[in-house]
Amino acid sequence: MARPEPSLLVSIHDVSPKFEGAVDRLADLVSAGMTDGPRYAMLVVPDHWGDAPIRGGTPFAARLRAWSDAGVDMFVHGWFHLDKSEHTSARAQFKAKRMTAGEGEFLGLDHATARARMANGRKLVEDIIGRPATGFIAPAWLYGDGAMRALSDEGFALAEDHMKVWRPETSDVVAKGPVITWASRSRWRIASSLAVASLARAALPRRPWMRVAVHPGDTSVPALTDSIARTIGTLSRGARFARYRELVAATGA
Repeated sequence: MARPEPSLLVSIHDVSPKFEGAVDRLADLVSAGMTDGPRYAMLVVPDHWGDAPIRGGTPFAARLRAWSDAGVDMFVHGWFHLDKSEHTSARAQFKAKRMTAGEGEFLGLDHATARARMANGRKLVEDIIGRPATGFIAPAWLYGDGAMRALSDEGFALAEDHMKVWRPETSDVVAKGPVITWASRSRWRIASSLAVASLARAALPRRPWMRVAVHPGDTSVPALTDSIARTIGTLSRGARFARYRELVAATGA
């Protein structure tokens, strides 16, 4: 039996009116090779850091609806994208300090708080776009125990972390493999992410599902935008641009 054609999933994180210009640049960048409409996802932050609320009836809300109408998959991406939890375990402290710059909002939340933010974010996004959200992805891909329980209770179709995409209601993993992403907040992180992307272009195994994620801050570093374009161009050769919603019916990969 022939192996299925590899599929590439592309996502734009931190979609917020705070970063509207950068989001536009990223949308242009990632869609350069897409010939049949936008085949990428947007991860929407309802109120980034508490000072950029998205409200229905605003021009930005209208843009979200238009993107969704055009075929963009819309994910709920936390609420504030800001971690204010007091982490007690060494493991959580490490993740909060080393894997993100204080933005792992759902790493330390209790179940009730996590579920309330998920539900509120979902309602906001779905009221604006007029259709179900594709899923939920926690800021920095970090989930604590409370968030994991809330995910299954809230009934999102899909969730994602650094290494996989899964269905929260059944825990079925529908896509495996690391997400390729970039970091712009320090010189060594820029250098590290450039090196990882270069290695991925040269040696990443061709998987049924491959993932690339970009952030607004990437647009401030020309070396990163060049790397993003080269990486998407390389991984899409011999592959097709896919939509996350296809994974709702997938059998696993």
